Amino acid sequence: MRGVHGSSVSIARAAEIEAIIDAVTLWASGRPDVVGLLLVGSCARGAAGPSSDVDFVLLTTRSAWDSDPAIGELTRTRSWGPITERRFVTSSGLEVELNIGTPDWAAVTPVDPGTLRVVNDGARVLHDPAGLLTVLLDACRGAAP
Repeated sequence: MRGVHGSSVSIARAAEIEAIIDAVTLWASGRPDVVGLLLVGSCARGAAGPSSDVDFVLLTTRSAWDSDPAIGELTRTRSWGPITERRFVTSSGLEVELNIGTPDWAAVTPVDPGTLRVVNDGARVLHDPAGLLTVLLDACRGAAP
């Protein structure tokens, strides 16, 4: 499986993770306000374990968030500076974190240290219609850790 290849999760969990990644990607790509979707963390690195969650960064031009993909029950909303975390739990117990921010999160002049840390911990572009995330990943590869 492309997102969790080399991980230590069961075949069933790997399939569920891939189904979530595909569903969120399809949902995001159908929204004109979504300018980027990034898979981050252990699933992006191919190192997911049995207790891993699925982490996304979603960049949107929308100032107020009122819509979520159908991926489970919303269990927590928390602000982390420029990002708002929305945590969901699927019926099987898989946790999915949708971190929502504006395109400014991906600014590269300079790359924010928090953004650099997230990207360097593992990132895979899932939806990037204007190339914003591709530019960010290239800048992070060239930035000092």
